[in-house]
Amino acid sequence: MNRWRFVFEKRWFAYLGVAIVFAIACVLLSNWQLDRRGEREDEIARVAKNFDATPVQIDQALPSESAFNINDRWLPVTMHGRYEEDKQILVRNRPYDGSPGYEILTPLRLDNGKVFLVNRGWVPQGNNAERPDHVPAPPSGEVTVVARLKASEDTIRGRGAPSGQLATVNLPEAEAILKERIYTGAYGLLDTEDPAPSEQRPAAVKKPEPDEGPHLSYAFQWILFALMGFTFLGWAVREEYRRVNSDDPAEKVRAAKRAAKRASKLTDADVEDAEVEDVRIHAER
Repeated sequence: MNRWRFVFEKRWFAYLGVAIVFAIACVLLSNWQLDRRGEREDEIARVAKNFDATPVQIDQALPSESAFNINDRWLPVTMHGRYEEDKQILVRNRPYDGSPGYEILTPLRLDNGKVFLVNRGWVPQGNNAERPDHVPAPPSGEVTVVARLKASEDTIRGRGAPSGQLATVNLPEAEAILKERIYTGAYGLLDTEDPAPSEQRPAAVKKPEPDEGPHLSYAFQWILFALMGFTFLGWAVREEYRRVNSDDPAEKVRAAKRAAKRASKLTDADVEDAEVEDVRIHAER
């Protein structure tokens, strides 16, 4: 037992503490990845349930301007009103198939006077980096719109936009730009318009792919890292044991066996390299 006395030194308790803290951090990160996977699974389920569902009246899904149920994301709603083209808002830095551009938020004044923002789609960045070259006009007059619900987006620190534009689809900020009350719980991704616009509408949002992402594999990797921490500690203890007990007869026997085993694993190339090295050493002498 005295041969293992060194493991009771303070430094080894410190090493063990570091390994434990590292393992706890890895487990927490693994759980975080599993939570992220759970969120992705919930989103995949919402898309499968809602994306191609029969449209419901907007008042049914959004009983008030600030209301929104996360389970209604991607749910199609139908509404009737008039677009207010002169109040359109550009949302900048919105990529589409790898290309930079803008999304177009067009206020739709409903028959009851309320204003709902419709994201009519994406247009590419123009020659002027501050604006697109052209924004397709929405249908004029009365129009029936079907759009899929999305929640208001958070602002992103450090990301700004020119006056009258948005860096994200943040509905309270859009409300401030329009200077009137609008639906702030959700906006809509355009599906259909009746009547159709006189020119091709902006590029429509694509149906999300049912991809869980790499979160499960990352979760397993963090658990593996936690185990590797203890494995490394065990390796360090073993090496220290061999060093401390190098004069012990039993350990000398084991060291000889390890050396013989390593020698038996030498390849022809290793033997040739050793012979060349011996020749070089003798030549230098």
